[in-house]
Amino acid sequence: MASLYIKDEEANALAARLANRRGISKTMAVKLALQHELARDEVHIPLRERLAAWRKTQPIGEPTGLVADKAFYDSLSDEDGD
Repeated sequence: MASLYIKDEEANALAARLANRRGISKTMAVKLALQHELARDEVHIPLRERLAAWRKTQPIGEPTGLVADKAFYDSLSDEDGD
């Protein structure tokens, strides 16, 4: 198990204040604060970069060779294309 030792007195005091206010441990207070800061940073990542990261985990799939033209879409709603 890795441990984190906070040497800075102000950081230690801030962790203690949040822990006391929330009724949680200092460890949980640090985790909570770090999670919130990371979430705030993600909002500032440009949409293009967020979508690129999402596309890496959600592959589109292989092309089927099928044509999605007007006739195809009309067939979905039982229209004859007239």
